[in-house]
Amino acid sequence: MKRFIKVTLALILVVSATELYAQKFARVNMQEIVSVMPEFKEMQTNLEAFGKDLQEQLEQIQVEFNNKLADFQKNQATMAESVRQFKQQELEQLQNRYAEFQRVAQNDYQNKSAELFEPVQKKAVEAVAKVAKAGGYAAVFDTSAQSLAFFDEALLPDIAALVKADLGIKDEPEAAAAPAKK
Repeated sequence: MKRFIKVTLALILVVSATELYAQKFARVNMQEIVSVMPEFKEMQTNLEAFGKDLQEQLEQIQVEFNNKLADFQKNQATMAESVRQFKQQELEQLQNRYAEFQRVAQNDYQNKSAELFEPVQKKAVEAVAKVAKAGGYAAVFDTSAQSLAFFDEALLPDIAALVKADLGIKDEPEAAAAPAKK
């Protein structure tokens, strides 16, 4: 009975080791894939517009502060003490409002960036998964993450072209139509 268990365990180890070597692996640069997606370009445009709106609002607060500061500096000699203190408090409040808005705007920008990027990244990941399943790959490594200490490019095929094709992205020629010699 012990011999049967030992033989069975040895057989299982041999079969599982053989299956491990039979697995197919691939690589892809997700950053490269995402950067050529039309959705990514649209995301960047939307994010730039959002950032521009935030910047314009910050500039409005800054202009308001500069105008009130110039008025204060111009007229402070003739102001009553209570008016001068009130204007100083008003300037401090504007500075605080500017700093707070800047902090909130930065946070909003980061959140908007993540919100806009998520569907783009999800679409790219789904395309990689689809290509991997169709190609029978057990794992696809993202080379843009640089989390692999080493991989042999000859043993890990790059499936970027297949993923781009799945996404409907056409590769642009390396040299933009170099003039042909006559």
